[in-house]
Amino acid sequence: MTISPIDLTQRLAGKVAIITGAGSGIGRATARRFAAEGATVVIADFDAAAGQAVADEVGGLFVQVDVSDQEQVDAAFQTVFEWYGSLDIAFNNAGISPADDDSIETTELPAWQKVQDVNLKSVYLCSRAALRYMVPQQRGSIINTASFVALLGSATSQISYTASKGGVLAMTRELGVQFARQGIRVNALCPGPVNTPLLQELFAADPERAERRLVHVPVGRFAEPEELAAAVAFLASDDASFITASTFTVDGGISAAYVTPL
Repeated sequence: MTISPIDLTQRLAGKVAIITGAGSGIGRATARRFAAEGATVVIADFDAAAGQAVADEVGGLFVQVDVSDQEQVDAAFQTVFEWYGSLDIAFNNAGISPADDDSIETTELPAWQKVQDVNLKSVYLCSRAALRYMVPQQRGSIINTASFVALLGSATSQISYTASKGGVLAMTRELGVQFARQGIRVNALCPGPVNTPLLQELFAADPERAERRLVHVPVGRFAEPEELAAAVAFLASDDASFITASTFTVDGGISAAYVTPL
């Protein structure tokens, strides 16, 4: 295989990317990073105002989508292909972590199902939709947002969230293996706690829970969305050409720690 020289400031030049959950947090930071590296970015989000604002910022296209709805997902990915003629990168990032997803003893079935639909079923639907265009091209990069909680147990439980992210991780491995010889890479991003509006909202309501989590991070702080965006950009780029079916962990050392340093 011939390795071409890469301009690190334009690693994604000529690439077309779609990002779900791009209206805020990691998705928004990644949209900015992708655009800075030369990609054409399609912003997919349920929140029309937030999604359109990001699309305007990065000079991309906004599509409103409920990622748990098959018809809407299929239509969104079809729109990408109709507008740009290719689909090179799919960052399946949309997810929720509602307050009623807690211990298995208190989390009722409707709360469980809603999280599964948005966090896990959506990755199935979006990966399936992306592959319809990537397989004929014989190239593409799919990055699915899992979590460090897919790798270890949490005493501050979000039972459906944890289960959904474990499913994302397992599905990603299988897809990465299955489509490797068709030029398509599929990787799971496993962030540690990230300083996003979702986490801020959760921890504002329960500062004790926030402190219990923060104390276990060897780096001593939560990640910034831009730090995750840098990892996603790497996985999307040809710099990661030999990386597939991987658990790409960006967690400040939390999953490797027995105790944190003094």
